[in-house]
Amino acid sequence: MGDLSGGSGGRDRYVDFLRAWAIVLMVLGHWLITGLVRDPNGAIGAPELLATVPWTQWLTLGFQIMPLFFLAGGHAAGGSWARARTEGRTATGWVGQRALRLLLPAGVYSALVLVAVAICAAVGVDPGILALVGWAMAMQFWFLPVYLLLSAATPVLHAAHRRWGLRVPVVMGVVAVGADALVVSVHAPFVGLLNYVLVWGVAYQLGFCWRDMLLTERSAVSAFMAAGGAVAFAVLVSFGPFPVSLILVTGQSPSNTDPPSAAMLAWAVGQVGLALLLAPVLRRLLEREQLWRLVRPLGGASMTLYLWHMLPVLIVAGAFYLTGLAPEPVYGSGSWWALRVPWLGVLGVVLVGVVGALRPLERGLAAVYERTRPGDLPHELPRRPWALWLGMAASVSALTWFAGHGFAYDGRFPVLPALGLSVGVGLVMVAGRSTADRGVRLSV
Repeated sequence: MGDLSGGSGGRDRYVDFLRAWAIVLMVLGHWLITGLVRDPNGAIGAPELLATVPWTQWLTLGFQIMPLFFLAGGHAAGGSWARARTEGRTATGWVGQRALRLLLPAGVYSALVLVAVAICAAVGVDPGILALVGWAMAMQFWFLPVYLLLSAATPVLHAAHRRWGLRVPVVMGVVAVGADALVVSVHAPFVGLLNYVLVWGVAYQLGFCWRDMLLTERSAVSAFMAAGGAVAFAVLVSFGPFPVSLILVTGQSPSNTDPPSAAMLAWAVGQVGLALLLAPVLRRLLEREQLWRLVRPLGGASMTLYLWHMLPVLIVAGAFYLTGLAPEPVYGSGSWWALRVPWLGVLGVVLVGVVGALRPLERGLAAVYERTRPGDLPHELPRRPWALWLGMAASVSALTWFAGHGFAYDGRFPVLPALGLSVGVGLVMVAGRSTADRGVRLSV
């Protein structure tokens, strides 16, 4: 259950490399911008680095790598769904399997964090500290509802791809730019929500095109995407209303991520183009087993790394900051930046221990998945398809709330979102086949 892609054998090593690279940079980026400060009264705070030290917003150009994750996800999903269609498998079962692969580990992670929140609230932990910790443990959750929606829409999106090819992401991009124009110019309510699916969906749809050789038959296409995306981003940032930061900065409006902006779309297109240009060289490097042995475990542990990478921050905060053992130079000073190196190193060591400790849980989740996953053959249709789609809707809604508010908004236990996620994951699980019909074949 550690592989966020849900792929199978015969995978493209470069696609796995892009996924692993995106996960590593996401983890390092979150760790780098998380700076802890111990107040005189002993409380731990986390000033927002991008707002406190504005020049650091330029660093987000190197760390905003999620377009590659959606590109790799689209490539993998396109291949998986194409094989499913060839084998006569059903869309409902296929969507249910992929959703369950994400929701089981996300649901268990959320449950454990929420139990900790409930205990802390009951024993009187300061609400401000609880809210900060709850936010830190959910800061990565924006990705899940978007990815679940794109996974659910894959059969339709792939059908459009087979008919219209590259015109699909082009139209999606044009609509996204129009929606962003309404958001920026007249602050149209709710319109920006479309861009979470449209902007990231462009990268996902380009994954289909990449797999079917629509982007690689002529290197000029990739070069045009890379150069055009970079130029468009530079123009929108230099002469338009958009900031340079590709990560949300409190109080910054408009934002490039909340919702995804035209500048983010340009950056995504440019990043995809660059990734495709580098593909031949990196594929040759990945043929070396020494390098592949480093990349492969990261892909296998991608879901675990994605969910649990902020736990080491809490462990290190308790061990070194609450005890006063950590040196505390002026926030953002040269000495502070020099200490980022051991900070990242210590967090990396702790994360390795966390991943190792979670292996029994991963094996248990894999067993639960095998017992509850929906069937995807015509005679194995889910007995309760309504439960699958209702469960998906409840889960997406709850995950969206956690992404925006954290696990302890205002220092309180989030009763309704917690209930919504529990019901949502439960409905997806019970939508599967009867016990007698369940096989042991992992076919996602």
